[in-house]
Amino acid sequence: MKLVAKTILLVEDNHQDETLILRTLRKVNVANRVDVVRDGQQALDYLFCEREFAGREATDLPVVVLLDINLPRIDGLEVLARLRVDPRTRLLPVVILTSSDEDRDRLKSYETGANSFVRKPVDFALFAEIVARLGIYWSATNVPPGSS
Repeated sequence: MKLVAKTILLVEDNHQDETLILRTLRKVNVANRVDVVRDGQQALDYLFCEREFAGREATDLPVVVLLDINLPRIDGLEVLARLRVDPRTRLLPVVILTSSDEDRDRLKSYETGANSFVRKPVDFALFAEIVARLGIYWSATNVPPGSS
């Protein structure tokens, strides 16, 4: 039986942040495939296997969702709320990865069920270091619900 590395879902509309995140995860040898969607509606479609993702296997949930708050179409907090009310995704690990420095966003994220809230630092090197730590922790260290 071949083991398949679990996927990380990156929900990010900023191309520069996306590039940095993907490059950093490769640099620290995170073996997980990273799927990228660029807005909240696409994230929901991906996770619930709808529209362009209708052929995706519904039981193949990512090991973690890295979710920005400020997204087109549907914002990240609404995506998180919808994930938490659905039994298929209510335990899915979600990390809010955002440039927001607002206390209300942090509080609302945790109230809505985020597993972690991480601010994207402006400093390039610090941002890369934080992404590396996130990738290693969520893909190699954390034991998600339902894993054996």
